[in-house]
Amino acid sequence: MACKKYKKTEIKSCRRISTPKMEAITVDSSKAESTLQNSSIDVHAENNQRHKSTSDTVIPCVEMESSEERESDEDTISGPSAARLRKMIKKRQPPESKRKKPKKRENGIGCRRSMRLLNVDPSEISLPATATQPALVADENPLLPPGPLEMTPENRDDNSELFKGFLHTWAEVSKTSSKNTKKELPSIKSYKANLSGMVISEDTVYKVTKGPILSLALHPSEIKTLVAAGAKSGQVGLWDLTHQPKEDGTYVFQPHSQPVSCLYFSPTNPAHILSLSYDSTIRCGDFSSAVFEEVYRNERSSFSSFDFLAEDATTLIVGHWDGSMSLVDRRTPGTSYEKFISSSLRKIRTVHVHPVHRQYFITAGLRDIHIYDARHLNPRGSQPLISVTEHTKSIASAYFSPLTGNRIVTTCADCKLRIFDSSCISSQIPLLTTIRHNTITGRWLTRFQAVWDPKQEDCLIVGSMAHPRQVEIFHETGKRVHSFLDGECLVSVCSINAMHPTRYILAGGNSSGKIHVFMN
Repeated sequence: MACKKYKKTEIKSCRRISTPKMEAITVDSSKAESTLQNSSIDVHAENNQRHKSTSDTVIPCVEMESSEERESDEDTISGPSAARLRKMIKKRQPPESKRKKPKKRENGIGCRRSMRLLNVDPSEISLPATATQPALVADENPLLPPGPLEMTPENRDDNSELFKGFLHTWAEVSKTSSKNTKKELPSIKSYKANLSGMVISEDTVYKVTKGPILSLALHPSEIKTLVAAGAKSGQVGLWDLTHQPKEDGTYVFQPHSQPVSCLYFSPTNPAHILSLSYDSTIRCGDFSSAVFEEVYRNERSSFSSFDFLAEDATTLIVGHWDGSMSLVDRRTPGTSYEKFISSSLRKIRTVHVHPVHRQYFITAGLRDIHIYDARHLNPRGSQPLISVTEHTKSIASAYFSPLTGNRIVTTCADCKLRIFDSSCISSQIPLLTTIRHNTITGRWLTRFQAVWDPKQEDCLIVGSMAHPRQVEIFHETGKRVHSFLDGECLVSVCSINAMHPTRYILAGGNSSGKIHVFMN
């Protein structure tokens, strides 16, 4: 027991003593082996002597341990192990505080990154910077030359007998078309019965223009059914639904280079169709002469909307996107006379004239609607008679009711349709009704514009985001009167809608250039 305790202690002391001298020890391996064997013989001999003292018996233990330790040291020191030991003894260098960054590959692809975030299109061509977009758009859609443009259809030969027959038919129909006489309003019961009889079929659905439809107009003819559509692409499409097959009754023209946001048949000569475009021009398509005459051009600012200020369509009020307005007189020989007017609005989306008191007109701005008197317009700045500021978000449109003008309907991005009492135009027009209606069409759909039915001025028409897809009619009290829907023929959102002035015909346009017609 004493030997074991001493052995453990002595090993520690031997290791402590021998460690500093290890570098100086050089031992021949053969000599180490002979020394170890002799030590082992001496140890066994000494162990056989039982009369030795405790100190004598401990010494061999020391010698054995020292020789064993020497052997282990010699095994560690000799050969390649010596180099490892020397490296361990050397003072280690402190590790680096920062990890070295891997070198970038000069021509490596690296991690996959979004081409959209890199502003690169799929063909690996860099897209233009945002700041240069307006200039590039203007270059891609240059203004068409001033003056009249020939009425040349893009979807067929302009010298075909079919197209000549189309022009002749519409010129004759427009001559015999009677003016819409004001009739008494039918009761809601009979009105709903007539709406219920209006149906849609595959024959009354057709893609007319390229790109979204921004404006629609129905020809007032009692014999023919002609729908006109203004598209974002600058096209004006005409579709004669009484002609079959459908493709033979469709004609598409390009009188503008930018979106056509406003379209009307002339109230005095239905053979004329007037179109307004963002390209700062208003043109009049004349079926009798097969040309698009230039009515008004102002390249200083882009146009947004127009309406006939005079009932005979000789004067126009034009709204500009920058908030200014123009009074245009078409009776001036040569180019139209223009009176440029500034306003307090930063933007004008729609302009509409009172149907009875035509000196009044309403403009829809960003969040305000203004009513002006055309007799008191000042080129340096005109103050409105009435300013309505109840809308909390941007306004898409504002229109007087078609027969009396006693109501105004506005469409707002706050998901509300508002109806105001305009029977007495004074300093204020009270709010009558608020209709909750989803107007969030998103980026890819044309914004909704609620319009009045010209036959039933207390009812309005508006597109819907509801499923199944439909077009809705509301009474001025806010009650839903009717919903036009068909699970097979109406499968998209009709943002822009128009009613025939005398017949029960509804046309709805979607954002792919397709027209849907309900009729009885």
